[in-house]
Parts: sequence; C-alpha cells; structure tokens
Amino acid sequence: MNTSELQKLKQRYNIVGNYAGLNRALDVAMQVAPTDLSVLIIGESGVGKEIIPRVIHDNSPRRREKYFAINCGSIPEGTIDSELFGHEKGAFTGAIGESEGYFGVANKGTIFLDEVGELPIATQARLLRVLETGEYIRVGGQEIRKTDVRIVAATNINMRKAISEGRFREDLYYRLNTIPIQMPPLRDRGNDIVLLFRLFAMQMAEKYRIPKVTLTEDAKKVLLKYKWPGNVRQLKNITEQMSVLSETRELDAEHLKHYIPVDPESTQLATINRPGRHSYESEREILYKILYELRGNVSDLRRDLNNLREQLNDTHKLNETIAYQNNKFIEAEATQLPTKTNEPHPIANLAHPSAIEVEAEEIKNEPESLNLNDIGRKLVEKALERNGGNRKKAAQELGISDRTLYRRIKQYGLDKK
Repeated sequence: MNTSELQKLKQRYNIVGNYAGLNRALDVAMQVAPTDLSVLIIGESGVGKEIIPRVIHDNSPRRREKYFAINCGSIPEGTIDSELFGHEKGAFTGAIGESEGYFGVANKGTIFLDEVGELPIATQARLLRVLETGEYIRVGGQEIRKTDVRIVAATNINMRKAISEGRFREDLYYRLNTIPIQMPPLRDRGNDIVLLFRLFAMQMAEKYRIPKVTLTEDAKKVLLKYKWPGNVRQLKNITEQMSVLSETRELDAEHLKHYIPVDPESTQLATINRPGRHSYESEREILYKILYELRGNVSDLRRDLNNLREQLNDTHKLNETIAYQNNKFIEAEATQLPTKTNEPHPIANLAHPSAIEVEAEEIKNEPESLNLNDIGRKLVEKALERNGGNRKKAAQELGISDRTLYRRIKQYGLDKK
C-alpha cells in the first residue's frame, strides 16, 4: 500500500500518526481483508486495537453483511455460551424463548472478539469447532447448526504465558493466530503523541465550543517522556481533563504536572503491569494459602467436634452410672425400713454382684452419698483403688475415656491426694 492510499485510509478512520509500526499494522490489515483468514490483533490495552477489525471488515467481501464487536471479558461466564451460540427455549432459568446468538445472527458477516484471552476453557472448545468446521450447537439443543462467520480476535495478554498456565487452548491460539497484527504502544510512537493530543484538543473545542488548549515546547517534552501505561485512551482522557479544567489555554511543563507525573518512569496515573508480563503466580499462591488455612481450620473444627462429642458421650455414661448408683442406694435404704417380714437384702439374691452393685452396698451407710456429685466422686475413687491407681483400667471399668476420667479427677480434687 503506497503513501497516498495509506493517508486516505487514515483519514477515513480518523487515524493519526506516522509511526512505522502503526503503518505496518494498517498495511497488513488491508492485505488480509479480501481473504477469510482468522486474524489475531496483539497489543496493550488502550492502543486502539478495535480499529483494525473495522478496517478488515469494511474492505472485505463481507462489508455489506453484519459486523459485531464483542468484549469477551464483559460477559459473565455463565451466559457467554448463550450470548455467542444461542440457546433453546427452557435451556436455563430465564430462557423464555429461543436465541440465535451472535454466530447465528452474524452469518456471512464478521465477529470481532475483543479480549479473547478471557474466554472460559469450555467456550474456547466451542469456538475452536466453529473455526474448524463452521458448526455449533445451541445451549440446551441437540441440532448441529452451520454458520459462515469471519473471526477477528484481539488480546492484551501474553498468550504463550496463558497457554503454559492452562488458561488458553494452544490449538485455538494457532487457529486464531493465522495472521498476527501487532499494535504498537503509545510510548514507542514518538511525535505521534503530540499529534494525537492536538486531535483530541480540537475535538473537545469543537464539541463544547471552548478555546483549544495548546502545549509549549517544554510541555511537549514532558508529554513525550511519559510512559503512557494507558496508551491512547489515557492520553485522550488527560487531554479532555485539561480542556475542561485548565484556566489557561497554553499549558507549560508546570501546568502539566497537575495532570501527569513528571517522572518519565512513573505510572502514578494508572498503575498497571505491562501486558505479556502479567503472571497469575502470586494470585495462585494467595489462593493456595487461603485453601491451606481453610483446610487446617476445618481439621481443627472436626477434631474439636469429635472431642466434644466424646466428652458428651462419656459424661452421659458416667451420669447414667451415677444415677444407677443413686437408685441402688435408695433401694438399699428402703430395705432398712422396719418391715413385718425378714426378707433378705435384694443384693443377696445376686449370684455375682457387679462392682457397681457392690459399691451401692458399700456407700449406702454414708449419708452424704445422697448427693449425685459425691456419688460420682466415690465411684471414681473406688475404681482407682481397685485398679491400683491405674487410670486407664479405671476408665475402662467405668466405661469412659481416659480424658473424661482425668477431668473428673481434677473436678473431684482427687489429684491432690
């Protein structure tokens, strides 16, 4: 494409700048436009990637058909398949009717997938099938449908990094990257920055009927030294701010300090990582740490719950034993009341009395044993005596755990003996 054709193209799409990288991107777009090859536009956020697919569509055989620009990062993951490929009636809650989806509506036309790197893995598989065979299935449907759509995609992330991290399919990347177009960052475009500033200042003056802001030579140097992490979008925003807020119409370096950092390496205005260098390793480490701590908390909670359950069970058993002991004592006391007959003591009828029954006989003559707490104390005390102070055997005899017995010993003050 010669210089004259290139200038006409820039005028048509209001493109400002003479940087070689920009001219190269426009030249490739014009060359690939007559074909149906997939195009992947690579560049940082805010460099103007959305211009390229428009140029490709308008200069292709599909120019009279529909063109859709879709930001993949702005569509929720739960609905993106329905948005792209359509859905059947009743496929999900709220699907009160059928939907063609973008691939159905844009048949014979062009679809621009911006931020394609944000697509979920499942959606990437569907997109790969469309690119390879032109076939897709609506959400909730079974019928295979055909579409003839030109795909132009764009991304601001390092696709190789995304592939290595398992966030993007390698086969889809190669299918989209048939023709790559690299859009240069604003900081590399030199004097284009000043030209773009003039354009945006003029647009603001015409739109709001205000005097146009201009820059002194020292202000232009500051403008050229700044890194512009937000690229053309950031430059436009700053120009609009200056056009509205500045009291003077000619801005010098001192005035510029109020809108952009003086330090050329500073990114105070928009602190971001350069696309292609962003890694999700730190985020992954944070998630791993959170999950590890949650797992530890769950384990501790489970252990505490089991201990509490065991304590409750042991306490219930010991309380049953104490209640049984008290009942035996009451029965034993009842036998001491005057009666007309000399019946033998009930315990004498047992061929082999248990330890607890023996204790009932032993404790019956002690008045203070009417207190359940005292009964429990004596049960523990006698169990320890019978087992020579062996707590493990005493706990087994009482039918409680070692920990529960230890707590009872502490409670009854038997550990101080």
